[in-house]
Amino acid sequence: MSYKILIINPGSTSTKIGVFEDETQLMEETLRHSTEEIQSYESIYAQKDFRKKVILDVLAEKGIDLKDINVVVGRGGMLKPVQGGTYATTPALLEDLKVGFSGQHASNLGGILAHEIASEINVPSYIVDPVVVDELSDVARYSGHPLMPRISIFHALNQKAVAKRYAKEVGKPYDSLNLIVVHMGGGVSVGAHKGGKVVDVANALDGDGPFSPERSGGLPTGALMRLCFSGEYTKEQVAKMINGDGGFNAYLHTNDMRDVVKMAQEGNAEAQAVMDAFHYQLEKEIGAMSVVLGGKVDQIILTGGIAYGEVTQKHMKDAVSFIAPVTIYPGEDELLALAQGALRVMTGEEKAMEY
Repeated sequence: MSYKILIINPGSTSTKIGVFEDETQLMEETLRHSTEEIQSYESIYAQKDFRKKVILDVLAEKGIDLKDINVVVGRGGMLKPVQGGTYATTPALLEDLKVGFSGQHASNLGGILAHEIASEINVPSYIVDPVVVDELSDVARYSGHPLMPRISIFHALNQKAVAKRYAKEVGKPYDSLNLIVVHMGGGVSVGAHKGGKVVDVANALDGDGPFSPERSGGLPTGALMRLCFSGEYTKEQVAKMINGDGGFNAYLHTNDMRDVVKMAQEGNAEAQAVMDAFHYQLEKEIGAMSVVLGGKVDQIILTGGIAYGEVTQKHMKDAVSFIAPVTIYPGEDELLALAQGALRVMTGEEKAMEY
């Protein structure tokens, strides 16, 4: 039996939707929302009915009959820390998405919208591998101070999807492999996958790990403390330095790796230095994760939008291939990853997780 799957992936100023038949994409649309529209709502949850109407209107325009849909999947949001997997949209999960248990983000609407639409056509609804997937080993949680434990927030959906894709391609169970997955987009994350779990990864959202096009990564603690108490910056300004105006944006005033490469090729020494440091920090993190895996690494996987770049591919392959072979899955196909998560449950390959 084949399954028709409706995918809903809300972002801050857009909602991506897709319809799949098993893993074959039948439709994809990015529904843009103006800043004025979004700002007219007092909260993310208050946008729910507006976004739902836009989704249903576009599906109708595209001739998609909801009666043909077998399952609806939404992007996972800022829930409590959970194990990786596909989760049914239970009342407890929906409530934590509504209040934003771990923070407010548009992705919190994914599961809520999926549940509402699925309920109206009497089919199941799920979320898959939200950013709060937390499978850290106990030792990885220690930071150096008990008031500030290390937290797992990363690109779980794409990391898990490409890890399982690689496992399927080599004909081995995901939980039998030791993998290092490197996601490179607006944020970056390097995860050590062992026994089917991401046992170590930096908090890719909130000032940890390597820097990225938009995020500072881990900063020197003393310098950050002095800056915070200098009286020159507000809390909001410092937060923006860490997430939004950090990384490439701070050094070069662009968040596009293609711009950085072009500047470096045109002789911009600072752009070259920032690009080298970006690669260096990621490669150093890969080395650290190889130690986490006891030096027994089956494969290093590069993914995310920056993985398309030939300069990055060559630099990183040259630096880390002595650890393990490198496979590249460029891009970040979130809609397919969400469809695959639902499909694994619908076909009985995996059981739905309980939140």
